[in-house]
Amino acid sequence: MYKLFALIFFFSAAQILQAQSEHSLLRDGDTSYKSENFPAAEENYRRALEKKKSPKANYNLGNSVYRQNRIDEAIKEFATAAERTDNANLKSKAYHNLGNAYYQKQDFENSVNAFKNALRHNPEDYQTKYNLAQAQRQLQIQQQQQQQQQQQQSQDQESEDQQQNQDQQQQEQQQNQQGNQEQQQQESEQQSQQNPNQNSSNANGEERDLSKEEAEKLLKIMEQEEQKVQEKLRKPKSGKSKSKKDW
Repeated sequence: MYKLFALIFFFSAAQILQAQSEHSLLRDGDTSYKSENFPAAEENYRRALEKKKSPKANYNLGNSVYRQNRIDEAIKEFATAAERTDNANLKSKAYHNLGNAYYQKQDFENSVNAFKNALRHNPEDYQTKYNLAQAQRQLQIQQQQQQQQQQQQSQDQESEDQQQNQDQQQQEQQQNQQGNQEQQQQESEQQSQQNPNQNSSNANGEERDLSKEEAEKLLKIMEQEEQKVQEKLRKPKSGKSKSKKDW
């Protein structure tokens, strides 16, 4: 019987020591946090969680890593604390800080939802109401900016499509013009082959058209010949010479 009581006492003392150890770690973490020694506070809270899963330890750990600007880790710890606790006050604080963490990441939609959850458990919290209003305002601005960006992208895409259509039309016009020129050239070559006899002949005896310079030169020669003929006609005829007088 004595041994049984001793064994029960031993296990009870061990549980008390373990509980005191967890409580002591949380207390040491709080002390370090108040002195702004956040790495030491984080270490104590993590050791406390190793001893026993506690929403309070998750909440305090979230605060420690948040103050070290590790926002993603803080979000995880605050969300865990809010989900695991049944205490309305702790749940409200966890959601409040979760809203702050999302706000820092400019995730204003989740920030708004977190602040609303905080107010569900503590409707009279003025600071949460203020933070909710700020998050809602930033969310509205963000949505307007996203809408404007989408409109600008749509306009840019439309302008790009129009430019591509214009380039394609110009390319088609150039191709059509080039095709028409080639067709005209082919028709001209075919006409030249079908009508080889023209106004004049070249050095090889093949008929060809007179150029403008050649026509003017030929006309000038004809005028000169005509002038010579006229001069001959205007020249008076010479009479017969008289015979010598007989003496």
